[in-house]
Amino acid sequence: MKFYDFLRSIAVSIIWVVTGRIKYMHRSRLPQEDNYVLVGPHRTWWDPVWYAVAAYPKHFIFMAKIELFKFKPLAWLIKSAGAFPVDRENVGPSVIKIPVRELKEGNRSLIMFPSGSRHSDDLKSGSILIARMAGKTIVPAVYQGPVKFSQLFKRNNTTVNFGTPIIINRKDRLNKENITKYTEQMQRAFEELDAEIDPTWQYIDPKRLEKK
Repeated sequence: MKFYDFLRSIAVSIIWVVTGRIKYMHRSRLPQEDNYVLVGPHRTWWDPVWYAVAAYPKHFIFMAKIELFKFKPLAWLIKSAGAFPVDRENVGPSVIKIPVRELKEGNRSLIMFPSGSRHSDDLKSGSILIARMAGKTIVPAVYQGPVKFSQLFKRNNTTVNFGTPIIINRKDRLNKENITKYTEQMQRAFEELDAEIDPTWQYIDPKRLEKK
């Protein structure tokens, strides 16, 4: 874990250089004595780092596409940072078993993006299933800051805002009705947290802009 802490200190320095001041809101809402599933809208490839830095000293694991693990030096680095591989084309049971086991038996929480992609707005049920199986809460969070490389190094301030934990009732069957109930709860939390930072702020997917 000491290497994780070392990577975190490097990440903090890099973040300060490329974006300027980092503001954290409502860190007191983060569970202090238990693991949890931290969820947020996926807006950049670096927002997992921002979330992990903002929620420190808690350590995290997170999913990363299997292609990133083909280059051994990069694989070693991201594994040290808490990543585990996920094959999006052939998703196996490990994508659920690994985080559930760590949440229940380990001392690391999970960072997860319910949309599964930076280019999708549809929230999927994976985070709900994992939280339910592990008996942990879901903590919603949002990131507002640079979303593409051209916005970096302009000293645009970054804010991470944490919401009130969402309790997943383990007695709830994960049928369509309950999945809709929890995904709508997460979506409302994201919208409220964004508005609390800046009511005028809107996320625009850079990839969609390129297609216009």
